[in-house]
Amino acid sequence: MSTSDMRIRHALASMTPAERNMGKGREIRSFDYVNHPYERVRDALSEDAAAVFQAATKAASERAQTVASALRVNIAGLEVSSDIAISIHSVEEKKGGAKAPLTTRIELEWEAAKAPRLFPLMKAELSIYALTATETQLDFAGNYTPPLGPLGTAANALVGYRIAEACVHRFLTDVARYLREGLSREAKR
Repeated sequence: MSTSDMRIRHALASMTPAERNMGKGREIRSFDYVNHPYERVRDALSEDAAAVFQAATKAASERAQTVASALRVNIAGLEVSSDIAISIHSVEEKKGGAKAPLTTRIELEWEAAKAPRLFPLMKAELSIYALTATETQLDFAGNYTPPLGPLGTAANALVGYRIAEACVHRFLTDVARYLREGLSREAKR
């Protein structure tokens, strides 16, 4: 038995029932803000969220694909990236109550553009709401499913969750930065 097989067996054997259920999905939350009013951020994302996500996560010099974006993360100083296909399922604005702000919710899903069965599937909701008159919160809540059954569950327990969490954080940071810079350029015109 190889060393990697032994590590996987050990990881599976040492998991709690909750950790074994991670193969069924695990929630990831991330937050960022954009220093522009809610209405401007909402309009940019409501108009074409997929284009914003694509532009935010891929350099302009890279070739554009239908609705592909790139996720990237640094692991021990090595940058790992994968093109992803993002599907936008719905965009809806909900009026808040007396104390709850007006909120736009974007339901989305992503998977690897190539060999999707080898990478996690992410289903998420991006909520957008005003923090102040000039700041907007981006609130990402997603659930991902590790691939490859028990092997994927073991890999997820070892490092997969940290990689997925870092990818989501980087994705949201890229989107927030893109919106901050893009909306600032528009305001100067």
